[in-house]
Amino acid sequence: MTWWYVVRASGLVAYAMLTATVIGGLLLSTRVLHRSPPPAWLFDWHRFVGGLAAVGTGLHVAAVWVDDYIDFHVLDLLVPFVSPWRPAALALGIVGFYLLLVIELTSLARRRMPLRWWRRVHYLSLPALVASTVHALMAGEDSDEPAVLLAVGVGTGIAVALATLWFIQLGSG
Repeated sequence: MTWWYVVRASGLVAYAMLTATVIGGLLLSTRVLHRSPPPAWLFDWHRFVGGLAAVGTGLHVAAVWVDDYIDFHVLDLLVPFVSPWRPAALALGIVGFYLLLVIELTSLARRRMPLRWWRRVHYLSLPALVASTVHALMAGEDSDEPAVLLAVGVGTGIAVALATLWFIQLGSG
């Protein structure tokens, strides 16, 4: 039963960290913060929260594998549409996880790659968040709770939409 709680908590915390880092990244890439460039601690915060999202997601996947609530095999958790349990929901979670890994790994290698490539990879943050949102709403045990639906579906949608509009209107910094 403990692992079941770890699965739920790590999924929600990883999702919150992913949401925060996407919004923070959008705001950092615009002049919304009225400073160009923004203070170094904001970049450090963004990197730290992105790392927490990746670690939290890794913990979520590991806890799902260890938990005996549903008997998942390693391939069920690493290959989309292999698991017979809610295959579309799990596939979206797997895709979101892989996108997050690519974003995090290229961020760690940012100084060794062209800025244009790094930026293009970073644009995958929005599809990663969308895949994670739909995964949470389709597979999450708490997805029928009004507070979770409000926070995940409505809250994330509005916050990311506003940050994206600022990004589009103000352009990248």
